[in-house]
Amino acid sequence: MNQGIVVEALHKSFAGARVPALNGVSFSARPGAVTGLVGPDGAGKTTLIRITAGLLAASSGSVSVLGLNPLRDVNEVRERIGYMPQKFGLYEDLSVQENLDLYGDLQGVPKTERPERLARLMSMTGLAPFLRRLAGQLSGGMKQKLGLACALIKSPDFLLLDEPTVGVDPVSRRELWRIVGDLVREQGIGVLVATAYLDEAERCDEVVVLDRGELLEHGAPADFAAQLHERVFELEPQRDSLPRSIQGEISGAEGVLDATVRSGRVRVVLAPATALPAAAGVAGVTVVAPRFEDAFMAHLAPRRERVRIGNAVGTRASAGAEVAVQVRDLCKRFGDFEAVHEISFDVRRGEIFGLLGPNGAGKSTTFRMLCGLSSISSGEATVAGRDLRRSGKRARARLGYMAQKFSLYGSLSVLENLRYFGTAYGLWGSRLRTRIDAALEEFDLASRRSTAAGELPGGYKQRLAMAAALLHEPEILFLDEPTSGVDPIARREFWRRINGVALAGTTVVVTTHFMEEAEYCDRMLIMSRGTELAIGTPADIRTLARSDERPDPSIEDAFIVLAQRQETAVA
Repeated sequence: MNQGIVVEALHKSFAGARVPALNGVSFSARPGAVTGLVGPDGAGKTTLIRITAGLLAASSGSVSVLGLNPLRDVNEVRERIGYMPQKFGLYEDLSVQENLDLYGDLQGVPKTERPERLARLMSMTGLAPFLRRLAGQLSGGMKQKLGLACALIKSPDFLLLDEPTVGVDPVSRRELWRIVGDLVREQGIGVLVATAYLDEAERCDEVVVLDRGELLEHGAPADFAAQLHERVFELEPQRDSLPRSIQGEISGAEGVLDATVRSGRVRVVLAPATALPAAAGVAGVTVVAPRFEDAFMAHLAPRRERVRIGNAVGTRASAGAEVAVQVRDLCKRFGDFEAVHEISFDVRRGEIFGLLGPNGAGKSTTFRMLCGLSSISSGEATVAGRDLRRSGKRARARLGYMAQKFSLYGSLSVLENLRYFGTAYGLWGSRLRTRIDAALEEFDLASRRSTAAGELPGGYKQRLAMAAALLHEPEILFLDEPTSGVDPIARREFWRRINGVALAGTTVVVTTHFMEEAEYCDRMLIMSRGTELAIGTPADIRTLARSDERPDPSIEDAFIVLAQRQETAVA
């Protein structure tokens, strides 16, 4: 009998850890349904998935998978489940076909059954044209689909997915959820999925909320949302007001559990019996229906210390019409392949400008050229008044760069990392000490100054990387996927800091896969296949997807519409 997954009083401690990874967690995940695991960094999601897959032993308590013990009945459990780890579990030096063959061998799939199974998986994932390509040469979205195909090579009764959509674009995210939905609906497969995306959690049949190893609540997403009746508001900005400015002002107010920018408006969640604080630049206020995301933040906010957001770069002149980044007909070629084709745009001082696009769009290549990390094949790019093709070194001295994986030295302490990066940026003596002291205070890192960077939680790694990028008070800050892999709370904190940096007059250029984060940009460029799809304000971009069926589209809706139009045109 398919009993699904039953977790009872589960406890897991790791040697040297101050708190248990899991502390008395109990819940069940039923067959034929999708159960989501959500929570901040360090909540215990991955630990729970790995125990369920039989890869870790619990300290106490129990997990039953399809009526089996994942450690005692390890072979039978692995025959009946599919497991997709965070990094997709691929062998990057093997081709797509070789990865599938290997997983077929490991899972004991008879060779006579494989052609039919492979044909179905290729139809689901669209990978048929890429069977000979090395896995390491696939885009993030294609790696995601190959990882899922490998997990499904032997039709499982239950599928375990550990943050399968981190770092991939919205089109790939929707495709994965379509595939998962088809499996649940057509084959009755049960799914347990850990996710960093709260909109994905809302698609689940049930959600388990974890924090610091403890289960906070378990239920249907709609039940969570119902708890916030008449506590969620949307603030309409005046015509000349920036939504991010209103959000930045109201975020730190007493009783405000969450404040985000959504579809050009500021969405606010209040604590019970709290009045909505006043904010400059608001044209109107509307009570709106709550969502799961609102409820998640309402549960977690009281468990977190209020973060003070100051001015991370000192005092600067306010934003203006001055152009900080100018790009004209920018191209990048790798042999016969043109990764970027004739891109043009301007970024003004104090502006937050977004580079968006699906995996393989060329945005990271564009980004690396603008940071002086990759040569320009043709076209012109001026950064901080310096021509990158002629004065790249001088331009780099006036910008800060935060890489996607944060580029920290894991074996060095927080303080040692800051000293290293400060010196690399040309800071010495008392100036370096002053800037480091300010960074430790501003980013709440003083208590962790002796902690090795590799041992920091994801949100603190992000803080340290941003602190290092801002040490020399750059005129322009480049952020490459700065929130990939960090939880929703850390993402909100990060954007509050970025808003403060921009309001102080620093120019920010950012790439992101989180489409809701594009709402914090003043303008954005959407790319695909190395070319421009659209450029404009968030309102301009949303208009491209407006229709009778979708009168109030999101940036993600517009992104997908644009990507589909290009696919149709290419076809």
